[in-house]
Amino acid sequence: MKTDQTPRAHLAEIEKKGLLRKLQEFPQAGARLTIGGRLYLNFSSNDYLGLAVHPHVIAASVSAARKYGAGAAASRLMTGSLPCHTQLEKRMAALKNYDDALLLGNGYMANAAIVTTAIGRGDYVLADRLSHASLLDAAILSRARILRFRHNDYEHLDTILKKIPPSRRRLVLTESVFSMDGDLAPLKEIAAVTSEHGALLLVDEAHATGVFGPRGAGLVTELQLEEYVHFSMATLGKALGSYGACITCTHDWKQLFVNQARQFIYSTAPPPSAAAAAVAALDLIASGRASGGELLANAAYFRDRLKEKGFHTGNSSSHIIPVLIGDNLAAMNISRKLFEQAIIAVAVRPPTVPAGTARLRFSLSLLHSRDELSHTVDVLEKVADQEKGKLLRD
Repeated sequence: MKTDQTPRAHLAEIEKKGLLRKLQEFPQAGARLTIGGRLYLNFSSNDYLGLAVHPHVIAASVSAARKYGAGAAASRLMTGSLPCHTQLEKRMAALKNYDDALLLGNGYMANAAIVTTAIGRGDYVLADRLSHASLLDAAILSRARILRFRHNDYEHLDTILKKIPPSRRRLVLTESVFSMDGDLAPLKEIAAVTSEHGALLLVDEAHATGVFGPRGAGLVTELQLEEYVHFSMATLGKALGSYGACITCTHDWKQLFVNQARQFIYSTAPPPSAAAAAVAALDLIASGRASGGELLANAAYFRDRLKEKGFHTGNSSSHIIPVLIGDNLAAMNISRKLFEQAIIAVAVRPPTVPAGTARLRFSLSLLHSRDELSHTVDVLEKVADQEKGKLLRD
């Protein structure tokens, strides 16, 4: 008997497990959306500081498009490297206290460029078990041997490193703020262990840049770990409200990426409008008009209110706050009922998160007021009551 291998059969299996995903179109981007004349609070946006819709950022983007064109029209190594790209790289390097920076199309490409250039076949990647998919996929692409240490467990990392021959190159991968749990990596301890064993360290600062650290520089800079973190990767499409990613590193590493990273060499340069928008966002953060500290204070308030109602928020200590549900279908039902009440909190299910930990992932923005946060908790409590027995509780 032949197995049905058609796409429809695969989709039916996915749907049966409560894991089917569908695209949904929205009228605009950002943390506050108007749909059919009704205001929706969007907690599934990465626009943490509200800069994607800020007039100053939009004006800078439009101005760059008029000056340089809608696109870069070439790869960086051909004729696509424009003044706005160089300006952004200099700003990011200075912000994060690194010698240099390299701009790529997005965080997925940036992580792949770092990992596949820094190591290869016969080497070792040591990745936090909950590392972002882009880091794990990059590790697979590198053809190095992949070893995963328990989440945020630097002692386990140390144990694994002790077993690897020092003659082999070793690269440790972690996020600083984990994208699905909102918890922080013990970067000081990880950096110390990595340095002791002479390994390389890549920290994905996608969700920390713009929010944590001086002038939004991120956790690596806040903890003064630049000497120990060889590669700090920052995306521009989250708190900075634009698109793209920067690798901050030494000048020599940048030149090696320029010469060997296929993700950089064989891609059209990012649009000049995106680069200019990111620079404008950095200006606003530096001026104090977009405060990561204020966002984190609001997140603490929201998290406390959720805990008061008995919701399980894991180990979140950032602006990303999961409400753990557990059951896939229950998570989808609660998400749908919240939407009916003009609150957008998309259900996150496996394989994005481990089995049995389906959740609503609340990403807060400076555009959300405390009254709106309090209202959201009250609405969530009401709709979640209908799914009693399926929710993970504190």
